[in-house]
Amino acid sequence: MSLLRTIDNGSLVIHPPGLYIIGFETLPHVNMYFIFLAFVYVVTVLFNMLVISIISFNHNLHTPKFLAVGNLAVIDVILNTCTIPSMIKIFLVKDNFVPFNLCLVQMFIYYTYLPLESYALAILAYDRLIAICFPLRQHAFNTMWSMSCIVGLTWSYCLSVSAFCTSIMTRLSFCGSVKVFSYFCDYAPVFRLACNDNTLHWALSSAFSLVNLLGPLIFIILSYVAILVTVFRMKSLDSRMKALATCVEHLILVAIFYIPVLTIFMVGLYLGLIDPDQRVLSLSLSSCLPPCLNPIIYSLKTKEIKTRAIALFRKVKLTPS
Repeated sequence: MSLLRTIDNGSLVIHPPGLYIIGFETLPHVNMYFIFLAFVYVVTVLFNMLVISIISFNHNLHTPKFLAVGNLAVIDVILNTCTIPSMIKIFLVKDNFVPFNLCLVQMFIYYTYLPLESYALAILAYDRLIAICFPLRQHAFNTMWSMSCIVGLTWSYCLSVSAFCTSIMTRLSFCGSVKVFSYFCDYAPVFRLACNDNTLHWALSSAFSLVNLLGPLIFIILSYVAILVTVFRMKSLDSRMKALATCVEHLILVAIFYIPVLTIFMVGLYLGLIDPDQRVLSLSLSSCLPPCLNPIIYSLKTKEIKTRAIALFRKVKLTPS
């Protein structure tokens, strides 16, 4: 039974009890994919929590750089926790009904932490930019206070935008289909089901997607242009190689996050060349894999965290049962 609700202008809107998530309908052996995602989720939680614990309990790592690294680890855990357990419930356990309010909660969390992932990568690029281009003034520019402000601003912005975009979903009326073709309560597939005007939702979705993806990406590109200019002005080849070596892992993270997402959105949404099920599969994979790979490729390979992680494992191994 649908729920009736009156909004501020006196209009009556219809909210269903819940929505049905129906992605992956034509893909063979799709259960294997969700078993793989369960493994991805376990790795995401274990490795990111290891990074968070090492940074939290070692005061020597309470620096701007590791605040940025810890920020990325927290975002990674929450982002995959938002989607993978519900995907396993929906597609592996075959319970695809999601209550309407819970759907909005998932939408809010996902669209807070996906852009935060993008901004977290930009913050790491900023850390590299200051360290390489302004080495003598690094401790003046990049302090714990300034890094805390930058991280806090990105969180405040993403939380505010996501809260606003999610809240206006309650103004939509759902009087037809309640089947969402996606892998979670996705913003665009949900508002397209509405039987009243969703122009505002489409405009906000398009605008914030471009701002939250392209804005940080442009900043990252400009940062590395400045870094390359600085590196090639260095006289010593050894200094050049050391400076570039500190950037390789971060560039891999940027590529893993941005290339699949931008390719799918550009080809799928604007050219319509991707099969709907393949698009859902690609989007889910591009969303779930980066949080799993980030600690393996970047965080745990930084010298300070790697040293402490190895020491921790040796201590656990030597502890008698």
